Formats: sequence, structure tokens, C-alpha cells
Amino acid sequence: MLVQAAWAASRSKDTYLSAQYRRLAKRRGKKRTSVAVGHTLLVMIYHVLRQATTYAELGANYLDRQEPERLRTVRRLGLEHTLGSRGRPKQPLP
Repeated sequence: MLVQAAWAASRSKDTYLSAQYRRLAKRRGKKRTSVAVGHTLLVMIYHVLRQATTYAELGANYLDRQEPERLRTVRRLGLEHTLGSRGRPKQPLP
């Protein structure tokens, strides 16, 4: 039943769950992605009930808005970030 709710949520437009579905379906396939979105939905329901609050939609571009913060964190740690494909490293790590 939770997977059915996740499937319906993934078909909605401009929501966090639909964006998550589209992002994960590329790598994991439709069935596994539906289970993952169902898990996210269950976690959302848990927090809404636990904290006795209303659900606040994050929006489809939530992760895009978080990217600059992640890059700042990477730079603060003294690491470099380069854009490119996620391939295997050319040389094995020691």
C-alpha cells in the first residue's frame, strides 16, 4: 500500500517526491525507486505525527538549492570539487 502511495506521489508535479523518483529511477529502476520513495514517505509521515506538525512541501528544486551549501562545506574541509562523470578512478587507491 505504501508503494502505491509512493507511485501516486511520484506522478504529481513539482514535488520533492516526484523529483526524488525521477532522480533515482535513472539508476535503480522503477520498482526499487518506488520502494525508496515509499520509505521516504513513511519517514515523512513519522516525523509529521511525532512532532505534531503539518507537512511543508520542500519543492522539486530542493536538492538544487542545497548544492551551493554542499560545495561550501567541501571547500571548508579543504577538498577540491570538480564536475565530471562519476567513473572509476584511473589508479587504484592505496
